Amino acid sequence: MLLTIHPEHPQPRLIRQVADCLASGGIIIYPTDTIYGLGCDIFQHKAIERIARIKQVDPQKAQLSFVCSSLSDLSQYTKSISTPLYRILKNHLPGPYTFILPASKQVPKLLHSKKNTIGLRIPDHPIAQAIVAATGRPLLSASLPGDEAASIADPEEIYERFHALVDIVIDGGAGGIIPSTIVDCTGNDCMVIRQGAGLWEES
Repeated sequence: MLLTIHPEHPQPRLIRQVADCLASGGIIIYPTDTIYGLGCDIFQHKAIERIARIKQVDPQKAQLSFVCSSLSDLSQYTKSISTPLYRILKNHLPGPYTFILPASKQVPKLLHSKKNTIGLRIPDHPIAQAIVAATGRPLLSASLPGDEAASIADPEEIYERFHALVDIVIDGGAGGIIPSTIVDCTGNDCMVIRQGAGLWEES
């Protein structure tokens, strides 16, 4: 199904339809402030396994991340955040960044990496934020399958190529082609491990 949702003022009825799909174990393709991505409810194990099969990866080895609604929401899924780290997160979120942080016990075991870390995001996009708000819990997020998939910005082309793999493709307007900047904050200092759409300044 292709679902057209207004990119700045998402229609509540359509967002509710997406949230109901996720709650029943569905998979969606949705826009973020960077590229379009695959998404599912983080507590729907069968949906996570479906995404892993689509990506042809082990969930614990894949580059999967959570989309959270706020810093308080994000803080539930990582271990205690120091004041300096909180300041860094607050200065960059919402925004085109994925922060690698130590996973808390709230993270489903299926998603723990071998390093016991998780990628956490708060995208600056009304549709992504509305979906997370409607579901009441984070959205698992992964890039589209294929080496060239990240460069597809047209939702109609995305639908043509991937609709058979998912339950809903959201048309929220043209997407970006540059992924988020990934910042590893598990050590003493935050380190950029992938430079993407977000410029990095710790201050």
